[in-house]
Parts: sequence; C-alpha cells; structure tokens
Amino acid sequence: MKWMVHVFRILLGLTFIFSGFVKGVDPLGTAYKIEDYFIAYGMPWAMPLALSLSILLCAFEFSLGVFLLLSVRIRPVSLLTLLLMAYFTVLTFFDAIYNPVPDCGCFGDAIKLTNWETFYKNVVLILLAVFVYVYRKRLGRVWPPAAANTILAAVPVLFILFSLYNYRNLPMVDFTAWKTGNKMIPDSLKPAQYYLVYQNKQTGEIKEYLSNELPWQDSVWLASWEFRNQRIDDPNHYPAPNFKILDTLGNDLTINYLREPGYLFCLVSNDLNSLSPEAISKIEQLSEQLSADGYSVIGLSGSSGEDISRLFGHGDSHINWFQSDDTELKTMVRSNPGLVVMKDAVVMKKWHYRNIPDGEELKQLFPQSGVPSGE
Repeated sequence: MKWMVHVFRILLGLTFIFSGFVKGVDPLGTAYKIEDYFIAYGMPWAMPLALSLSILLCAFEFSLGVFLLLSVRIRPVSLLTLLLMAYFTVLTFFDAIYNPVPDCGCFGDAIKLTNWETFYKNVVLILLAVFVYVYRKRLGRVWPPAAANTILAAVPVLFILFSLYNYRNLPMVDFTAWKTGNKMIPDSLKPAQYYLVYQNKQTGEIKEYLSNELPWQDSVWLASWEFRNQRIDDPNHYPAPNFKILDTLGNDLTINYLREPGYLFCLVSNDLNSLSPEAISKIEQLSEQLSADGYSVIGLSGSSGEDISRLFGHGDSHINWFQSDDTELKTMVRSNPGLVVMKDAVVMKKWHYRNIPDGEELKQLFPQSGVPSGE
C-alpha cells in the first residue's frame, strides 16, 4: 500500500507541475482563456482580474505539484490537492455538458483536450488525490521544518517571477501554432472544393452539388431549385486556419503576402485603441526605416477599418494596415503591439513590443540577400 501512495503522489505531482508550467510560461494566453470563461458565465466585471488570476493560479498549481513530488508538508498539501481537484472536476463536468468554452485550456496550448477528455482526466486525478489524502499518514515527514518552510515560500515566489518575466517579454517556450520555425501554409496547395446546397421549391428536397457540376444552364432546373448555403472542403492543412489578411473591401490576401519573396515584417496589434502614442510613434518609425530600404512591412489588426483610418490614415504613414481575427493575432504574438518576421511563410522571429530592435538592427539580422547574419 505504501508504494502505491508514493506512485500516486509522484504522478499527481508531475501532472500538476506540467500543467502549471505550460500555462505559467504563457500567462497572457492563460488570461485570455480565463476571460473566455468570464464571458461565458456572464462575469464581464471580472475581466481586469484575468491576468492576476492567471499568474496566481498557475503558481498555485505548479507549487502543489512540487510539494507533492518532494513530499513537503504532505498532510495539508494532500488536502489542498483534493479540494482543488474536486472543484475542477465539478467545473469540467458542467463544461462537458454545456460546452460554454470549447477548450478549457488545462494544458495551455501544449496539449488540446475536448471538454469530455478533460473531465475524464480529472476523474482519474481526483481518484489519485483521494487515495493520497486517505493514506497520507503513511508517507511520513521527509523534510525538517525549516527546509519545508523554505520550499513552501520559495517555489511560488520564484514561479510568479518566472511568469511575470514571460508576460513582460514573450513565452520562453512557445506552444502555439505561431512558434518560430513553423510554416503557416503547405509547400504545395491543393485546390479546395466548393459544395453548393440547393432546395427544391415544390418538394423541399435538399441536394448538394460540386460547384463545377451545378446544372446552371438548365433553365427548368433553375426555376425549381433555390440556393441555401455552401461549404468548402479544403484538403490543405494550415497550422492557423483562422488567420486571414483582409483588405478594407474584405478581399483575402493571405496567400499573396505569405508567398511574397523576401522577408515580411508584420506589425501586429489585436487592438489599436489600446496603443499608447509612444507605441504608435515607435512602429511608425520602424516601418519608415524598413520601407525606405525596400522591405515589405504590413500591419495586422483586429480593430475596425474606422479605427485604422483614424490612427494611421494620414498620408505620411508607412504602414499598410490589414484586418485579421483578433483572437488569432493574440495567438500570433503575445504582445500588443508585437513584431513577427516571416519568410516563405515560415515564422523567422518575433518580438514583444518592449524588445523590438530598431530598423538598422533588423536590417542586419535580415539582410536583403535573404541570408540572416551569422549564417
């Protein structure tokens, strides 16, 4: 029995450490997920608390994992683990039934689980937590009080500092589809198939046709059937399928820009209205320096066309702004604004606003020859 308690304690500890780390290394991404829950449960007033909760919850989860793994103060720690698992098991049960948020984000962007998979995972973990709590007295004391108190104090503080560093810069480990080195479109694009759905006006029968097989030249058929909707069957795999580069008329220019030869500098802002005058001035100056030497520079924003025109519609702006999904832009770079450099649809490098190099340094890193410096 004693060895089983130790095995379950270690399994719980490793799971909590992994879960806390993959979320804590990306505190802003975890905050976005918490905001989704606030919206789903009608708590918009709590939105300003999302980032603080993200950092504190991840630190708490990671710390519990370390305490379990090292068997520090195992009696109160096992009780806290059981209570935490009880809460999240109930929460994920209702998530699985009502699906308010499709992905709970329990493992951040590292591992995607459905709500039912998350619930079943929590059922297993709470059984382990119950076992460890019931037989906690068999684990005994491992650490002297002074050492145990030092671990209890140091682990959460160090992890909070770790999360704050990742928030103020960019995640040290990027689990998103936009991590450096990822290619955002396939090497060779296969043609998509368009299906059109029509309904018979007299019988109500519904039929689906491939677009090139539609009998549009048959006037009798056209008089009897009316269009209902369409669907697209795209055989290509895109790491970020919701990412689009749209002009003011709604034209999709994504492939045009991603396949553009040379380096593509993307200034990313999910919300232009939250930019400070200093941030606007900095990205304008950066764009001017790069554009003057022939680099391709675009702006991507989730803001409205009116906001784009108001802030960057003046004649001396060097940025061509396009619209994109704001959720995808938050994933693209965890900064507002941020800079993403691409070449041949591959993510070469990205920076938090605080760390964006000046134009001259970027030219040295990404020379027009297409060979980054040092290679």
